[in-house]
Amino acid sequence: MQSTIETFYTAFNNLDADGMLACYHDDIVFEDPAFGILEGSRAKTMWKMLCESQNGKNFNVVASNIKANENKGSAHWEAFYTFSKTGRKVHNKIDAKFEFKDGLILTHKDDFNLHKWATQAMGITGFFFGGMHFFKIKLQKQTNYLLDKYLKEKKLSNKIG
Repeated sequence: MQSTIETFYTAFNNLDADGMLACYHDDIVFEDPAFGILEGSRAKTMWKMLCESQNGKNFNVVASNIKANENKGSAHWEAFYTFSKTGRKVHNKIDAKFEFKDGLILTHKDDFNLHKWATQAMGITGFFFGGMHFFKIKLQKQTNYLLDKYLKEKKLSNKIG
């Protein structure tokens, strides 16, 4: 299962959403501070959206300390990118936990310091508000709104094309 996690992060560094999603079980449950809990195709679509949004930008993922057995795994990974809304540089440090089923990732939980992320991504506003519960709720509403919009646009483009 360690190789599955390695494949996932290699694909992410290459912005290869399909390669990432090949590591996910159909019943995937993903969770992180920015999106909250996403299940199934919604979790998979989130990665497609993120990969597309970073394409051609200074984006880099470095995974380390990858450990796994047949049932569970973990990794530390760091993302380096420019936050598109503000143009600010972000270096996010994330700890991930995984559970596996049928050789694929069934659950994936990313944990990071939202206050530190918000400070980097949003500057002084993030510094003052990024550690507050209402900020997390507002951020999750915003990221899920963007995911809904992305899903709607993809459905429309598939009907047209």
